[in-house]
Amino acid sequence: MDKTEYKAYREKMLTIPSKRGDLQLQAEESVEGPGFLLTSVEKLSALAQARSLWPVTMGLACCAIEMMATAAPRFDLSRFGWEVFRASPRHADVMLVSGRVSHKMAPIVRNVYDAMPEPKWVISMGACASSGGIFNNYAIVQGCDHIVPVDIYLPGCPPRPEMLINAMLELTRQIERRPVFKHREEIARAVEAAALKATPIHEMKGQLA
Repeated sequence: MDKTEYKAYREKMLTIPSKRGDLQLQAEESVEGPGFLLTSVEKLSALAQARSLWPVTMGLACCAIEMMATAAPRFDLSRFGWEVFRASPRHADVMLVSGRVSHKMAPIVRNVYDAMPEPKWVISMGACASSGGIFNNYAIVQGCDHIVPVDIYLPGCPPRPEMLINAMLELTRQIERRPVFKHREEIARAVEAAALKATPIHEMKGQLA
């Protein structure tokens, strides 16, 4: 993408809604749904799942303090229906990986994830969980996506409670669009094809490049 194309892209970005460039949403819309009745059931099921997320208690480092603050009265996760932090992974459907993941802790994180029932989702909270952060050494896993599949990456060191709430809201939007029946395989293939056609991040150049 040269400077002219990038400038045109930026102008286009400024003229349409924030969800305009969502590859997943575009891919989902390109696949024909199963019909009115099943679609309605899917929407009802997704709405119930999105509004009753139970996170597993998983505090690994300093980001866990911000996660705890999010459940406190000032930010109040309970108003969204997410206040039930479970001590058992068998009762939870969201894993908040909050903090750096050491190689010693990695198999435990994976065991907790495997013990969670389907459907389940993962939020990588903070720079350390997402990419190793400042700990680029032999002891820290350089991103928890080497261990578990991640649905939402939350930047920051540490991220504020408001950012975690925004990440949870984004996850609920993904769950509300989640197909339940067989055509979800077609949607997954369309999303993967759209992602493969997208411009790699390392090829994206700014106006000053």
